[in-house]
Amino acid sequence: MKMKVKAGVLLLLILGAVSAYLTYNTYGNWSFAFSLRGRRLLAFGLVAIASSFSTFTLQTMTQNRYLTPGVLGLDQLYVLIQTVSFFFVGGIQILSQETTTMFLLSIVGTAILGSVLIGLFYQKNGHHLFLLLMAGMVCGTMFSSYSTFLQVLMDPNEYDMLQGRLFASFNHINTQHLIWAAVIIIGGSLCLLYVIPELNVLHLGSRQASSLGVSVTFLHRCLLFLIALLTGTASALVGPTIFLGFVVVTITYQVFPTYRHDWLFLGGSLIAFLLLVTGQFFVEQLFGWNITVNSVIQFLGGLFFMTKLMLERKKI
Repeated sequence: MKMKVKAGVLLLLILGAVSAYLTYNTYGNWSFAFSLRGRRLLAFGLVAIASSFSTFTLQTMTQNRYLTPGVLGLDQLYVLIQTVSFFFVGGIQILSQETTTMFLLSIVGTAILGSVLIGLFYQKNGHHLFLLLMAGMVCGTMFSSYSTFLQVLMDPNEYDMLQGRLFASFNHINTQHLIWAAVIIIGGSLCLLYVIPELNVLHLGSRQASSLGVSVTFLHRCLLFLIALLTGTASALVGPTIFLGFVVVTITYQVFPTYRHDWLFLGGSLIAFLLLVTGQFFVEQLFGWNITVNSVIQFLGGLFFMTKLMLERKKI
């Protein structure tokens, strides 16, 4: 089946899922349902774009289809920034003064600190991305340890409020934050779309890309910043969603078996959006809000990851 046909089928499935989500069990309150659910749909779209674009870019850089931005410790860095804020400023004050400035500071802090730390290791190790990834995993463990230490010392009420902030949720989304998140994610995605020719060449490997005239070192640094920016924005908007990118990218490579990143980005974003909308529909209508869509993603994503590892091991 051709790429355009597959993309068309995905669009039709998305249209059906969105129609069902917007109209089912509205009880005549169309304007209220459309306003509430429409906001969630926009959040689904932004998270779908951010997770698919960042994960595809990272996997192309590293030539490894098992990696996600979470491996670099970016999700844990966001958790650490939030934990430090709640510990030293106070949860009540943070939540009562939850302005656009605080939201943007969380994103900028995650993007800049993540880029600086990753850039330092990258400068030390040159093109040895394996060592960079190992350093990222160590940093992620370190961030998690610091967060856990501060959370143990934290007041129980502050800790409870912090967990509410860190747990990924599409249910309570600030419209003001949504607009800024849209600007940042769309801007970062447009930058990645601009370097699609370089990404297609980078798919061959760093050495081949360098021999073909691509400035690999500069490109890697720019890509790492964009990955940190997209991941930080998605995390600040709805909370960490670790396995979403891995599941979406793995499925996309099966549906769109190509090296061309224009199709991969498009297909990944469509598949991620379809999974999120369908998952949220079942969470609301079938399970009655007893679980969250992130719980489903984490559970199924973990099983999917382990199954893929076991299948690949049997091939060796």
